[in-house]
Parts: sequence; C-alpha cells; structure tokens
Amino acid sequence: MACMIIASGCKKDFFNRPPESAITIDNFYQTNAQVQASTNALYNSPWFSYVAKAGWSICEMSGGNGRSYSSDVVNFGDFSITNTNTQVGAAWASLWTVVAQSNALINYLPAKVSASVDKAIVNNALGEAHFMRAMAYFHIVRLWGPVPIIENSSDFISNFQVNTNPVTDIYKFMINDLKYAETNCTATIRTGATTQGHVSSGSASALLAKVYLYMQDYTNALTEAQKVIKSGEFKLYGIDIAGKTYNDLFKTANNNNEESVCQIQWAGGASYGHGNPQQASLAYSTVITGTGDGYAVLGPTIDLQKSYEPGDARLHGTIMTAGDFYPELNAATGGYTVPADVNAQGGDAAVKKYVVGTPADNGGIGAAQSAANNTYLMRFAEVYLIAAEAIVGSNVTSTDPTALAYFNTIRKRANLAPVTVINRNHVVANPNYDATYNPNAPKTIIKDDILDERRKEFAIENDYWFDLGRLDGWNGILTNSHPRATAIIGQQERGTYANDRKTIYSSVIVPTSNKFLLPLPSTETTSDPKLLEPPVPYVFK
Repeated sequence: MACMIIASGCKKDFFNRPPESAITIDNFYQTNAQVQASTNALYNSPWFSYVAKAGWSICEMSGGNGRSYSSDVVNFGDFSITNTNTQVGAAWASLWTVVAQSNALINYLPAKVSASVDKAIVNNALGEAHFMRAMAYFHIVRLWGPVPIIENSSDFISNFQVNTNPVTDIYKFMINDLKYAETNCTATIRTGATTQGHVSSGSASALLAKVYLYMQDYTNALTEAQKVIKSGEFKLYGIDIAGKTYNDLFKTANNNNEESVCQIQWAGGASYGHGNPQQASLAYSTVITGTGDGYAVLGPTIDLQKSYEPGDARLHGTIMTAGDFYPELNAATGGYTVPADVNAQGGDAAVKKYVVGTPADNGGIGAAQSAANNTYLMRFAEVYLIAAEAIVGSNVTSTDPTALAYFNTIRKRANLAPVTVINRNHVVANPNYDATYNPNAPKTIIKDDILDERRKEFAIENDYWFDLGRLDGWNGILTNSHPRATAIIGQQERGTYANDRKTIYSSVIVPTSNKFLLPLPSTETTSDPKLLEPPVPYVFK
C-alpha cells in the first residue's frame, strides 16, 4: 500500500518526512478495492510503539491507575520524566507517523486515483485519513500542548525547521478534519462483523463530541453525542445486546463489535510491529499467554483497585485479584484461576483488560508480542458519558433526567444501582483509609462522579490521564493550570502492600501543573530548535 511504502522511507524526525523518491503511487489507486485498502495501514503498525508501552506508561502511570518498577517507565509514576525518556520518544514517533501516513493519503490520493473509482469510495478513504489525522493530533496536543500543524510532509523536505502552533489552532484543525470525516465517511450500522473495522461518519461525530467536550463547548458536544446515540450505528454490550458483558468487550472474538467507535486492527501472529503487543506487558505470567511473554510490567495501583464500588462488574474485566477465575484463559485446561500470591508491581493484583490468553484461546491465532485482539481508541459507552457531562455542563450538581439516564445506562451495564444526582464535588469516605493498615491516609476525599465513572469504565484504556488534564476546564488546558486535578492526584494512594497484604507502604505524590505536559524529545528539539520557541498562529488554507 502507498502509505506503507512511504513509511519505509521516512526519516526519524517529528513528522516523518517522506523523501520524494519513496513515493511510488502512480500505478496505485486504480480500483475500488485498492482505494478501500489504502487506509488499512492507518489502523495498524504506526500505532505500535504507542500501544506497546508508551501509552500505558504515560496515561495509566501518570494518572494513578498503574504502577511499575521498570526503569524506563518508573518516572511516569512520580512525574520526574525528562526529555531523553525512551517512551516519550516512542510516543512522539508513533503518533507523528500516523499524521504522516494520513497526510500522504490526503495529499496524493486525489491526484493519483483513477477516474474509474467510485467517488463515494474515494471520499470515504479521504474521510478515514482525516479522522485518523485528527485522532493522532488529539493525542499529541494533549501530551505536548503546542506542536506544529503539518498538512503535507513534503512541504518540509528541504527545510524541516518549523514552529509550533497554538493549542487553539490545533483544536480548530482537528474539528475541521472531523467535520470532513463526518461528511465523507459512510454511515455504518455496526453488526459485530469482524470486517467492520474502519471508522464511519458516526465515529467522526463521536470523536468530535469528545473534542468539543475538552473545549467546554457543551452545546456542540451534546449535539454530536446525541446524533451518535440516535443514529443507531453503535450498540452497548449488555444493554442493547443481551448476553454480552463488559469483560466480553475485550475478547478477540469480539473485535470490531457493535460498541467499537474506533479500534486499532491488529494482525495476531504477524511479524513484530503488526500484532497487538499489550498482552506481552500486561499479562501476569507466561502461563496465561503460552507464548513466552507475559511480563506483568504494569500493575494496578491500590488506589484504582479501591475505587470500585462493591459489585461493580467492571472490576473483574479490568483487574485480576487472588482467586478470580477466567474460563476464557487457558480454556483447554479448564480456565485460569488467579494465584493467591498474585502481585504485579507491588499492588497484590494484576491487569486483566487486554489479556486474552494463548493462541488456542484465540482461534489458534497469536504469537509473542503479537496477540490478535484489537485496541480501542474510542467506545460507544463514552458517548453516553460525554452526553451526560455536556448536559451537566459547568454545574456542580445535576438532577437532569436525561443526563441521569445516560449516566445510569453505563452504571446499569456495570451492575450498579442508579444515582439520583450527579455530583462533581462532594466529600466521601476515602477507601484507602484504614486505622490499622494505612492510618496516615486522609479519612475523606473529594469525589467527582463523572471523573470517577470514567476512570472505572476506561481504566487501562489510556484515557484517565487526559481526563485529569481537562478537569480544570478549557482555560486550564490553554494555560496549563491544573489545581483541581493536582488535588485529585494528591488523594491517590500510589504505594505498595507489605508482605501481610494488608499494611500499605504509602506513597502520595502531588505534581505541579507543569507536569501535565510532556517534555519534547531532546532529539527533536536538537534538530529543530524552533520547537522551543513560542507558538505562532497557523495560517489555515
């Protein structure tokens, strides 16, 4: 495919400029099938380095959901990251590769496509590329703030010195891309068919709702979210589709299910870089994977474990605790029971989400560092929570019946009782306090119902850190000021259990607001010092 050809010739810089000699697409884009296949690469290998380790180390460890002793990521847990950290560089390179490959399709497809290809198919492919460019930029801007807007990498082949652009311009750019995708991508009623792996117009509307939510544009966020809910394109497991549970969302057999707004499409058993690498890092042991990996390099924090209400069905699908049984893992031998001494990274538990078992558990497909289950970039459940939050808006509490209906739909799927009020700032008992085993913990904490619900719904899906980053509103994003988020993090227990599995060796960390953005990789600022200069307004075409 053209995009894959381009990627192989890319230099190692922040926007992966493709040299002109690498662009060999004059004889491509000649049939409907070729154009439809031209977007496949956008859903696979460019995301690999971000998914493998960078995404969870940044988002889950910084956010307080996960912890690790691993030397290359441990600093994300204590906010001591430097510009030479390998995972900062890996995230940067991976996400900018998505931008570069999206740009390649956007810029070359219209000029090279055969006149015999159906116009709707061309428009859909371009819509997918605009969506993926927006998705990549959404990650980039939330991680680094002001960055360059690059629409055509070839514009910088002879001069790659480029300034950053303001965050407001980047959000405008993403909105433009998503509106294009919303208009040009085909509407698709999801049936759970594995072939429905590409994004649709509804996917663009869903991500557009999320972007508007970050900007506190609650009117447009609600409009887009309700458009998706009413469209019928997506369905919720366990609500619209009976017999399916939260845990089922993360099984390989349910790739591209009805709840998937956008997934990375992994090729299980494929060569390194093309299959899903998550299980290799997250699985508690090689017994689970059957492929020699399963390093448990990320463990759930005590704080995340204790955040779940009694009976929350999401706990079993997210975290393994002693004695838990999973019939889908090692199914040929009767299933997998979590050992009594389970202890990934000091938290006396392990990660379950995205852990899918042996190749035999997955239709015979899979290999070390190459599982077959897809990775979510967004799920339909989030659209319900976006709609609820948009209705609540800037209010501290809300009893709006529509907001409660959306909010309680997600709680119902989690087997939790409905709430009668959404409270964004109330005092509750600290689940980490115990007079005997953790007496230094505060007895009460401040809780935000929406933030808390999102945390449990999307734990280990690399989103909670971003939620914390927007907690102080659009102005907080623009000024990198995060007093409320800092206070929430300062309530978290990031320590470990003692050998008695009860006493907590407490660790509480309070970051400063400047820690909410990552440092730019030193390799990039050395080659382009303009990245360190104040951002300049972008001239929109």
